[in-house]
Amino acid sequence: MLSTSAFNALLKTLEEPPPHVKFLFATTEIRKVPVTVLSRCQRFDLRRIGAARLVDLMRGIADKEGVKANDAALAMLARAGEGSARDALSLFDQAIAHAEDEVTADDVAAMLGLADRGMVLDLFENVMSGDAAAALGRIKQLHDVGADPSVVLEDLAAFTHTVTRFKVAGATTDDDALTEEEAGRGRAFAERLSLRALSRAWQMLLKGIEETKMASRPLAAADMVIVRIAHAANLPTPDEALKALAGQPAAQTAAAPAASTTGGTPPSGPRLAVSSGSAAPAQVARPARQPEPEPDTTVAEALQGRLETFADLVALVEQHRDVRLKHTLETCVRVVRFEHGRIELGLTEHAPSGFAGALGRSLEEWTGTRWMIAVARDADAMTIAEQRQAETDRLHDDARANPVVAAVMAAFPGAEIVDVRLTEMPEPAAVEAEDDNDNDNGET
Repeated sequence: MLSTSAFNALLKTLEEPPPHVKFLFATTEIRKVPVTVLSRCQRFDLRRIGAARLVDLMRGIADKEGVKANDAALAMLARAGEGSARDALSLFDQAIAHAEDEVTADDVAAMLGLADRGMVLDLFENVMSGDAAAALGRIKQLHDVGADPSVVLEDLAAFTHTVTRFKVAGATTDDDALTEEEAGRGRAFAERLSLRALSRAWQMLLKGIEETKMASRPLAAADMVIVRIAHAANLPTPDEALKALAGQPAAQTAAAPAASTTGGTPPSGPRLAVSSGSAAPAQVARPARQPEPEPDTTVAEALQGRLETFADLVALVEQHRDVRLKHTLETCVRVVRFEHGRIELGLTEHAPSGFAGALGRSLEEWTGTRWMIAVARDADAMTIAEQRQAETDRLHDDARANPVVAAVMAAFPGAEIVDVRLTEMPEPAAVEAEDDNDNDNGET
């Protein structure tokens, strides 16, 4: 807890201490200690003590003090100590004062606000099997006997970690702090549950613990966490859903429509067809190769003072980096008529006052031509922003109508389409040539 100035004040004394003085510095944050101090000290890194050694330590003290304590109680105290002998002995001292004749697991659970381990294991089974109703009843029982909802979720997370270790490490996960029931049921869960399901439950529990601690109604928050995990337990993972969808007959999967932009020529997009396992493989329909676009001279012509379309005007404004004017042109202007030197437009209610005059002055400065800006009262044209939104809505509607997307949406209730992106496909001639080369090389 010493500041840098306090550490610096000790440097001279550390270099030449009196013969009868030995300094012992203890910290859990070694990185906060200045290097000048570390270089003048011998460093000893102390590790956490294993649960089995903490149990032996407390057992030896209990024998010397004539205190009775069962193994389950000592194991709970060792877990609560989290590798610290000081914390474990402090909790043991409290448990001795709390108990009457013998320190039992019930006494320790009541003192620490812990849930009954057997009920926690039953709750874990309810949650991972997707039985939300039974899980809610179980956590209500735990709450009624005094268990803190956030502590219950922490116990669930700890057991999830234990099952995951059994899943990954197997027999090397043996821990003396685990009871026989925890070890046996943990191995059984590890054989039945997938690693993805355990990882998903772990992440949801971590987030849920923080939510429960901050909630004004902890039990209600814990209930919602339990419901989310139980609901997700029956959902397939993304790769499992895609593998299931890939097994559908080709007739059930239609081609995805290609999307077109507001400007006219539609960009090329993939058209997909999925085949069943025994049917002949379906081909991916590739659209015709689009002609190479000619060099875009719009901006160059605009900078030379000639604007032919409203898009040229927007490009010119973008080149001059007038962000506010560009935003107004895209969101507030409905073009009725456009020609060089004259614009007839309609404005939305959000257009800034004096916009027409400001636009005319900017165009005269940039193009060297005097512009006439006429504002029409009735304009049916769409703004650029409205055109983009309409195009986005159309792409989303096309995606929802695709059977593959519809199947994915059905497999994941509550899922939403966030974005639709179009990808360029290679031209057919190039693909056929590549296939021929593969066949020549004996590849399939």
